[in-house]
Amino acid sequence: MATGRLGVGETLEALNAAVGPGSPVWFKETHARHLRVRDFLAPRSALQARFRDGQVPECVLRALSCLQGPGVAPVLRCAPTPAGLSLQLQRPAVFEHVLGALASYATPAKPASPGPRVVLHCPALRCDPGTLRLSQLRAVLVADHLVRVLCAHGVRVCSVPPVRDPHMSTFLQKLRVEWPTASKSTTEALRTRVLANLNGSEETLPPGVLGRLCLKELVEQRQPAGYDPSIDHCLVTEDLLSVLSELQEAVRHWPEDGHPGQVGGPDAGVDDCMVIHVVSCEETFQQQKLDLLWQKLDDQAPHKQKHLVCGPVKVAGVPGTQMTAPEYYRLRHAQVCQASARKHGDLAQDPAWTETFDILSVATIKFEMLSTAPQSQGYEHGMEQGLYPAFPLVSSLDFSLLHDEGEWLLLFNSVLPFLDLLSQTVSLASTPGLHIPVRTEMVCKFLVQLSMDFSSYYNRVHILGVSIQRGSVGNVGKGGGTGNEDAPGCFFQEPRPHLFGQMFARLQLLRAVREVFHTGLAMLGLPPLSHI
Repeated sequence: MATGRLGVGETLEALNAAVGPGSPVWFKETHARHLRVRDFLAPRSALQARFRDGQVPECVLRALSCLQGPGVAPVLRCAPTPAGLSLQLQRPAVFEHVLGALASYATPAKPASPGPRVVLHCPALRCDPGTLRLSQLRAVLVADHLVRVLCAHGVRVCSVPPVRDPHMSTFLQKLRVEWPTASKSTTEALRTRVLANLNGSEETLPPGVLGRLCLKELVEQRQPAGYDPSIDHCLVTEDLLSVLSELQEAVRHWPEDGHPGQVGGPDAGVDDCMVIHVVSCEETFQQQKLDLLWQKLDDQAPHKQKHLVCGPVKVAGVPGTQMTAPEYYRLRHAQVCQASARKHGDLAQDPAWTETFDILSVATIKFEMLSTAPQSQGYEHGMEQGLYPAFPLVSSLDFSLLHDEGEWLLLFNSVLPFLDLLSQTVSLASTPGLHIPVRTEMVCKFLVQLSMDFSSYYNRVHILGVSIQRGSVGNVGKGGGTGNEDAPGCFFQEPRPHLFGQMFARLQLLRAVREVFHTGLAMLGLPPLSHI
């Protein structure tokens, strides 16, 4: 039996190592149709390129069939098929391993030592919220998502700029975006450096402009990184110096308590700090100039600066409309209320539903912006009524009773690979060029697919007992409401003691799905809802 946390990546690495040197040949199956017969496949075409006539040596087949190692899932069988080498895992053992240690699969583990330092800069947060464009709103939501994902993996994040406008702070709270709201910085040293770089120029400058600094030389030095070659000079204003001062302060002073976004005492040097500028497409040219200006005025400006440019936003159902962020929020909130009214009647004025509508509105916006809680209370209610026994120790559950294809689909495609997916959202590893690759859409797409897989399973499989068609027994309705609430109106549930083992194993799987959902939603700043 494998020890430690099982991983798809570790299993694939071991499978490819067993085949021998060369390019990887194995991949994980994801489609339900293929998962009925296999979990991993080495396609015949890849094997033909590796082995003469595609015939895999017997010693390789034996090695694959008894594969072991840290993080490697236990193998049931490996056999040649017309599609290639087909491998299936010991599914009951994998269920037991994963569902017996939910926390290690649903919650990222904090590293033992402090992680890297990142200053996350979102210029859009200096805007008046009443004029915030949708592309800027997208940048704000992306920045907030990155803070959550990076912090979940132990990265020390400082968020810039702190929000001073109370209207912006209120709007961010409505969007469930967490961002610091106070700061203190000085621009005197930067102002002195600007005046020194002017070299006595007597050029007449526009009001409010301290000077004009040439950036052409820096652009030519850094053009391969991706800076716009048309950048020539920069008009330096007090506002620009204030922005640079905030960035300076964030880099040179770091949170003493590790709390993200709060500037604290001095830290040792700036060499290990990366700055990520999250900007809308309209702001990218100005941010490049600001980036270069910082490097020109500050000898200690971080060398590792990356730009994440958020593209334009098209609002579904509103063609050709130039809409501000608050208008967009009001539109989606009204649509949520209208959809609820069609289903439940007018609940918009019901205080009990106010927060639910707010959360659904924000969820709609975040999934819309970031994409370019399944929890039944039936068991708890039934246990309170004495229909079901208390939940047994997880170590006593028999996971060999989980043999429905939908159960394996949920575990193998969602619970098992979830933390690996989170780690792939953003990589701080050294990458060439000015821009940093970020996959904010991964969590959204993952949660959407998980919800579809879960709904398909939950609407088809009875969790809390055996279904009995209404009218087939005399006392219909007595205790029937404690069953699987997803069952259509013609069924209710009755507990059957001889099926409790399978019921508890399924409930533990649903707990795992719930924990993954909650962690995924938390990465988007969304709390789970008990009803919609």
